[in-house]
Amino acid sequence: MSGIQRIALVLTIIGAINWGLIGFFQFDLVAAIFGGQDSALSRIIYGLVGIAGLINLGLLFKPNEELEREPEARPTR
Repeated sequence: MSGIQRIALVLTIIGAINWGLIGFFQFDLVAAIFGGQDSALSRIIYGLVGIAGLINLGLLFKPNEELEREPEARPTR
């Protein structure tokens, strides 16, 4: 996993936690920290989280290296 994918994954997790807070408690943590939903900084954070989600779509279609390896020969009975 590249550095950009790791950063994107962290941002996506932050976004998921924020959506969980909104869903369960009607509390937008990003807006509370950065001055409301309409502030420029909040909109930048929301945009970065959205871009991170798009980057992580690539992980969904990335083949699993463990599945690509040939299985070891198993003794037959």
